Amino acid sequence: MPLLENGQIIQDTWKTTVEGEPLPAGNVLVPLARLSEGLGRNDDARLGVVLSSADEVETLRDALPRLDVVVLTFPVFRDGRPFTQARALREHLGFKGEIRAGGHILPDQYEFLLRCGVTTVVLPDEADPAVWRKAHAAFTVAYQPSVLDEQPEGFALRRRLA
Repeated sequence: MPLLENGQIIQDTWKTTVEGEPLPAGNVLVPLARLSEGLGRNDDARLGVVLSSADEVETLRDALPRLDVVVLTFPVFRDGRPFTQARALREHLGFKGEIRAGGHILPDQYEFLLRCGVTTVVLPDEADPAVWRKAHAAFTVAYQPSVLDEQPEGFALRRRLA
């Protein structure tokens, strides 16, 4: 599946584990249930974890310094818990690595994902990247604060009206 970063398709260098099989060599994404197994590896490969929307990001607190990627999974597009997970990873836990969103995501959600701290999005195979780029460029004004280094328009507007 294509991987989108800042509106551009990039190469995905990560391998996802298969249930019941040993961890593959190289950069690997493991489900939360297998995180301790991934943390126990003695090689120089990078490690990432895949969370479901029901998982608590707080459980990653001790492991975050060893993780390069956290994958958040949207079971359906209207499940907003991964947005909260992304904000919690960035704002409360101080995670600086890649936050990847996958699952059932709509192009309309792309800009909101970025504002919550997501850095990459796994696109479905049939997705048109141009639609996602257009969605990324559609919103030029923000009214709420985000994890991005920006000044929301709502704050500037309030200052002008005060």
